[in-house]
Amino acid sequence: MRIRQLLVKTLREAPAEAELPSHRLLLRAGLVVPLAAGLYCFTPLGWRVVRNIERIIREEMNRSGAQEVHLPALHPIELWEQSGRAALMGQTLFRLTDRKEREFALGPTHEEVISYLASRTIQSYRDLPVTLYQIQTKFRDEPRPRGGLIRLREFTMKDAYSFDTGWDTLDASYDAAFAAYQRIFRRAGVPVIPVAADSGAIGGKDSQEFVFLTESGEDTILLCPGCGYAANAEKAEFVPAPAVPGEPAPVERVHTPGRRTIAEVAEFLGVEPRQTLKAVFYKADGRPVFVAIRGDLEVNEVKLKNALGAREVEPMDEATVRELGLVAGSASPVGVSGIPVIADRSAVDATNLVGGANEPDYHLRNVNHGRDWQATLVAEIALARAGDACRTCGQALETRRGIEMGHVFKLGTLYAEKMGVYYLDEYGERRPCVMGCYGIGVERLLAAIIEANHDADGIRWPWEVSPFDVHVVVIGAGEAAIDAALSELEQALQESGLEPLIDDRDDSPGIKFKDADLLGMPMRVTVSPRSLERGGVEVRDRATGETRVLSPAEAAAAIAAARSGAIEAGR
Repeated sequence: MRIRQLLVKTLREAPAEAELPSHRLLLRAGLVVPLAAGLYCFTPLGWRVVRNIERIIREEMNRSGAQEVHLPALHPIELWEQSGRAALMGQTLFRLTDRKEREFALGPTHEEVISYLASRTIQSYRDLPVTLYQIQTKFRDEPRPRGGLIRLREFTMKDAYSFDTGWDTLDASYDAAFAAYQRIFRRAGVPVIPVAADSGAIGGKDSQEFVFLTESGEDTILLCPGCGYAANAEKAEFVPAPAVPGEPAPVERVHTPGRRTIAEVAEFLGVEPRQTLKAVFYKADGRPVFVAIRGDLEVNEVKLKNALGAREVEPMDEATVRELGLVAGSASPVGVSGIPVIADRSAVDATNLVGGANEPDYHLRNVNHGRDWQATLVAEIALARAGDACRTCGQALETRRGIEMGHVFKLGTLYAEKMGVYYLDEYGERRPCVMGCYGIGVERLLAAIIEANHDADGIRWPWEVSPFDVHVVVIGAGEAAIDAALSELEQALQESGLEPLIDDRDDSPGIKFKDADLLGMPMRVTVSPRSLERGGVEVRDRATGETRVLSPAEAAAAIAAARSGAIEAGR
């Protein structure tokens, strides 16, 4: 392929709105063109990378024993109502109505549709286990698309679903998908770690994310340097600092003029933040909720949502706070009625806490759960932070940023029972299939590949995903000796099974070399009068910068060997 024939437009500078390295390089290298927030057009160069990623995914999923299917992206809304997720997905779900006034949704995921397919094809235990997968377009009305390809409104996902007779065989299906994911990310050149994760709107039992650790990531990951425990912040468990011991003392009302925050109240009264009771106001699916937690901790809104079984949790607006008669800065659950009180266990187990008096500029000393107030629900809803003690070994947790690359779930019978996915066991008894779910975002993986493989000059593609194997820079095209060497090189590359991108444009060498570094093919070969004087063509490794002058035939053989060795090592 001649670069002058390729539909690509490189940029010297990325647009100002591109913040992540991958986003900047995607735009500068001309791999994508933005259409609207969360929507991108892929150019031929970018689409080649996507297809290479999909090829790796297909090879590894097939290797794991999964079978590929293709499901509609347009779903009858009845399926989503049957599962209960039409309401759960809320505004994330794109809805539309056809000419017959029948309502549909654009699939954000495919648990409902795959369950429909399975319910009509799985009959007996002899049909199980089976894992089905597809690579299909998804649609989610993301409120804040960001990071280029990191969070999109229309994207491609490899989603797989396993169906088993029980939890023991589900474990085997889950492990097979887990191992396939490890191979996929390794071949794609993205280092990942598995972390415990929240299942979110998918639901289910066990759940793990594969995370690429990078400061560009949008997720917070808690890591234990002692035992290796890893979880995202939504799921992470920890041991809070111990409460200050003491026998319950009488409640004492104290004047705290102008002190509204935990830090201000604690300093004024000469206590530690862990000796205070924090009040936080939320709306859960539109209903007011009073949250009580120890003052040195923060609320984990995902854990709160799960504890309440809510679809959505958001901070309460000031108008509702005033309407309910709550006093921000001086509130406590003491005497509160008509609002459910959700308490973190830290607030229940501690004694003699300082809490609000529910009137401006006053607080209460020695507030105790069970005597002075009663929680409607007690749950662990505190957010883990750096320095908190690991629940497994007690060492201090550390935090890192990361990008979620893939997610695996043990769904159990959640969807099977709702969607009618049953089989007859060996005794003729009708039983629900036990399901698993496994997803990888293709465009997000593309972005992570660039995040993990770039330098100040541009992209450094791993061999298996690179759009071309070799970037050939021609200096002096039209000269007989140059054209002859180029022809010999092309022939040798073709015979070695290598595909080159050839830059014989009438541009300066500087522009060509900059574009070669920016586009990032694993090898660059320069055909120039200088290289011919030195005995051949110059071969440069994009990752290491190592250069050699070889004959065209030797260059092709060396590049083929390097490609083969790198791919073999990755597998």
